[in-house]
Amino acid sequence: MHEHTATTTRSRKLPSLPSRANLRRDIPASLVVFLVALPLSLGIAVASGAPVMAGLIAAAVGGIVAGSLGGSPLQVSGPAAGLTVIVAGLIEQFGWQATCAITVAAGCLQILLGLSRVGRLALAISPVVVHAMLAGIGITIVLQQFHVVLGSEPGSNAIENISNLPASFTSMNPLAVVLGSTVIALLLLWKKLPRKVQKFPGQLVAVILATVLSLAWGGSVDRITLDGSLLEAVGAPVLPDGAWGAVGIGVLTMALIASVESLLSAVAVDKMQFGPRTHFNRELFGQGAANVTSGLLGGLPVTGVIVRSATNVEAGARTRSSSILHGVWVLLFSVFLAPVIMMIPQAVLAGLLVVIGVQLVKFAHIKAALRTGDFLIYAVTVTLVVFSNLLEGVLVGLALAVLLVLVRVVRSSIHAEHSSDDVGQQVWTVNIEGSCSFLTLPRLNHTLYSVPAGAKVTVRLEADFIDLSVYESVASWRAQHEATGGSVTVKDHGTFPLDDAADGTPRRGVFRSSVSSGLAPWKHWQARTNVDEPTGAPETLPVLQGVENYQQRHAAMVRDDTEAIAGRQDPTTLFLTCVDSRIVPNVITSSGPGDLLTVRNVGNTVDRTGADLSFEAALEFAVDNLAVDTITVCGHSNCGAMQALLTTDPTIQHDIDDYPVRRWVDGMHHSRAALTADHPVRRDAAEAGYGEVDQLALVNVAMQLETLAAHPRLRQRVESGSLHLVGLFYDLSTANVTRLTAMGLHRRLPIS
Repeated sequence: MHEHTATTTRSRKLPSLPSRANLRRDIPASLVVFLVALPLSLGIAVASGAPVMAGLIAAAVGGIVAGSLGGSPLQVSGPAAGLTVIVAGLIEQFGWQATCAITVAAGCLQILLGLSRVGRLALAISPVVVHAMLAGIGITIVLQQFHVVLGSEPGSNAIENISNLPASFTSMNPLAVVLGSTVIALLLLWKKLPRKVQKFPGQLVAVILATVLSLAWGGSVDRITLDGSLLEAVGAPVLPDGAWGAVGIGVLTMALIASVESLLSAVAVDKMQFGPRTHFNRELFGQGAANVTSGLLGGLPVTGVIVRSATNVEAGARTRSSSILHGVWVLLFSVFLAPVIMMIPQAVLAGLLVVIGVQLVKFAHIKAALRTGDFLIYAVTVTLVVFSNLLEGVLVGLALAVLLVLVRVVRSSIHAEHSSDDVGQQVWTVNIEGSCSFLTLPRLNHTLYSVPAGAKVTVRLEADFIDLSVYESVASWRAQHEATGGSVTVKDHGTFPLDDAADGTPRRGVFRSSVSSGLAPWKHWQARTNVDEPTGAPETLPVLQGVENYQQRHAAMVRDDTEAIAGRQDPTTLFLTCVDSRIVPNVITSSGPGDLLTVRNVGNTVDRTGADLSFEAALEFAVDNLAVDTITVCGHSNCGAMQALLTTDPTIQHDIDDYPVRRWVDGMHHSRAALTADHPVRRDAAEAGYGEVDQLALVNVAMQLETLAAHPRLRQRVESGSLHLVGLFYDLSTANVTRLTAMGLHRRLPIS
């Protein structure tokens, strides 16, 4: 599917007018997000050295503009902690109003990136890095907000927050501890309360109850503070005065970091919910529009913020209305209801944030990282996000993930083993599996040159990639080994042959499922693996080579199944088909050992007189002893028996000793007579475009089904429905299988 089609489908999933049921979830969720966004926005503004109200402007713009135009329905945008250092540096160098102009320019660049359709590159991020990023943010929030719960000021970084814990415990405010603990306890117990209670958002209830408790208590506790009016903080940007190179770097840095954080947050939000997925290019456009608007109004840079987005999802938001409404609440409360906001204790919001932070650390993600060998990536990413910054942690995590992929992809298994042949001579086997590049040369050369001079060596290659350096190393060693009296046989079973490495640009071998599963014809893989064997040697017999390949590659794969049925067989189907070598029953039925009791004869025919004792014995055994519930007759295209039947004169009787095939075909003339009599299957076959030989093959299958239905041993079971008769026709040219009955082709023909 083209991206245009995919994105059109996604956009239809986003309701343009939210339903009443969605608003019942979105409105409470938006209030919860608003309560979380308010103190975060103020804190980020202070940390950036910007006017305090600039954080509220960015929060309102992020909710309304990015929420309306962005491509992530549940992502909430606003000022982000990841940009504080950059914004602080720009303010120090250029001043606040010039920094606003840089924000506008960065937003324009984001819009261009969105229009350039590069947003989907965000999907090329390892899930373990996203999980670790979320965990790192969660740990950072907990370390920071735990101090606020204790009634103390949080530090500026994780190390400071950890080192200051003893001091915070020593000077903790009892009222703040009670309020924060109350919120934490309520949120942890909320899902265990009756469902009628759970209809109300737990976060909102916890904040309201804890705030009321603080007012009733009457003690001293820090509350949210606002300084000045939101409308007074609105101001136009001013162009920087020179230093345009530094300005350009600032614009590029701000745009890239804001884009990366927004897209990473969108990816994380998609993993947290099962609703519509993010349209990444549209999200970049929406973030750019929000930054242009925020910069023009005198606000901080805007990004998608995982803390608010996670809160939005956890609070039960259904559509983008929640994000938009949260921006509206920020705007209205900041202008008209600032006194209400200032009644909320900081410890109450801190307790809410502690729970959100803990929920971002998923033990299932840690277990998955341990199980899949990605824990190093997880641990490094978390550590850097917590103790350095989000962008550095993600970039290092991605670099580690790419490095690990390279190690896994280029890793190959190279080892040698030896045994003795029938005459006591040492025989060595060098097994080379995986991707073979110049990175494998140290191990490859060590293994090859560890083989004693003069030994008989077989090199087994199971490679999907071989570059010229490997080819030259093997060729050089081989020439040297044979010069000392040894012999070398190369058996190439991989998807990329050794000799192809010298014929062109290295490439990864195309996976051929028929070769790897042991279903490919011998001529497809034996021609190049045995050129070194002397002509006439037993090892060159195709059947023995096939057996050897089975022993080496496939025996272990089926051993569990064969061991389970070694004492008794229990097939469900008697399968009658032609002796033609091109028909492989287990392939066309996707069956394995023990599924089919197979009988083969020329033309897949049931002798109407019962004279074919081979089939009759198999039928008796299948029905009476094994109690199969299905008998299948399978014909095929370009059948030699059908061709012989069409060209044989039915009036001529042939001696069985001189013409055994023709004598056998003599018993099939009822099928030819049915073809001549315009059997319904013939009409269906002609309509489907089959030629005369294939029409006869299809009619022949239908006639065998009629014969089986009337068979004395089967008639009663067929009529009762306890035994099913199935007709199949295998088209060799397309590898398609068509089902038919005694009266016609099955209308639901397979699609090639």
